[in-house]
Amino acid sequence: MATKVVSDLHGAAHALAEEVRPEDTLLLLGDLINVIDYTTKDGILVEIFGLDAVNEVIGLRAQKRFEEARSVMALRRKGREAEIAAKFKQAFHKAYREVYEVLPHKTYLILGNVDSPAVATELLPENVEMVDGRVIELGGMRIGFVGGGLPTPLNIQGEVPEEEYNAKLESLGEVDIICSHVPPDLPELTYDVLASRHERGSARLAEYIRDVQPKRAFFGHIHQPLCSSMHIGRTHLLNAGYFRHTRRAITLA
Repeated sequence: MATKVVSDLHGAAHALAEEVRPEDTLLLLGDLINVIDYTTKDGILVEIFGLDAVNEVIGLRAQKRFEEARSVMALRRKGREAEIAAKFKQAFHKAYREVYEVLPHKTYLILGNVDSPAVATELLPENVEMVDGRVIELGGMRIGFVGGGLPTPLNIQGEVPEEEYNAKLESLGEVDIICSHVPPDLPELTYDVLASRHERGSARLAEYIRDVQPKRAFFGHIHQPLCSSMHIGRTHLLNAGYFRHTRRAITLA
């Protein structure tokens, strides 16, 4: 029996079942479902809108033409709003059920920026505990959790206002380990080398780590980071990895 840390599952339920045993304890740090995999070009968006439309949206987002990307999707929805909404609901429910079916008997969960808080909460099984903004005691350690993504031009449902995010962080107090979905806002940790851009990190999380100096800080969100491991003082900061591609969990020693 071990305690394992996983982030950015993105629908890789079968791989998780092979990597994490039912008797393990799992700290799951968000982005449970695969809305779009930019590398393999699959996911819920492709299933619903088709590959051509999604490729167009990906190209526009890469150029930071977010309004035009939204217009492409709006055009695809036009006259089919109810049908598309029903397809999204069905796809999201199916995706969360597939993930929840393979989680170990004890799982502590926070959500990420691509998650649907409403669906994730609605289907939450008894063996999964939502711990966003909370501290748990595990193996003699205080482990704090702060979930969600921070606002971006994408304006997706798993993003939370920065004030709300910071308030959750402030409520934790001192901990031995801090777990989040987004990384601290440090350039080495927020730069994605494949996307060739910085993603959103939390400045307040970086301040919290400098002030509190927990032993470790785990996070995800950046799939191909410039740097996946570094220190702030005594705190070891570690990107838990893009599990959909790495298929590896971190064992908490």
